[in-house]
Amino acid sequence: MNDPSGAGPIEQLAPVHAEDYRPDREGWAWWLVVFLRVAAGLAMIKGLYHWSAVCGFGARPGEGFDAQSLSWQTATVFFAVIDLVAAVGLWLAAPWGAVVWLTGSVTMIVVQVFFPLIYGFHWIVVVGLVAMIGAYLFFAVMAAREQPA
Repeated sequence: MNDPSGAGPIEQLAPVHAEDYRPDREGWAWWLVVFLRVAAGLAMIKGLYHWSAVCGFGARPGEGFDAQSLSWQTATVFFAVIDLVAAVGLWLAAPWGAVVWLTGSVTMIVVQVFFPLIYGFHWIVVVGLVAMIGAYLFFAVMAAREQPA
């Protein structure tokens, strides 16, 4: 079986091909990938922030991870893991990355709105996440519309 692209077996199995996301690409699909990369960077920063809380960086004596409530500890570890996993998936523009990111974002919104005793209610976090989810849906719908039927 000859492959018309000339790619070897290793290149065919690669999860991401750099040439798929050329900067000269036009259209909504390109903008979707740009948005996913920005969201990946933000998710990575958020995940590292939560890991710094787990590790106790910047905490005063008696205010570290061990001194927090069990609900705070559970939520912090959850977001520390899910945000970094989402960052990898978003950077690769993989469908599972968007699913993991949406799961983490909706969970953070729920924690902020319905469980303010864990982190407190920060409206800027809720508004920012809702705006990012809306932007993702906009770019995803526009990119899907330009695909041939």
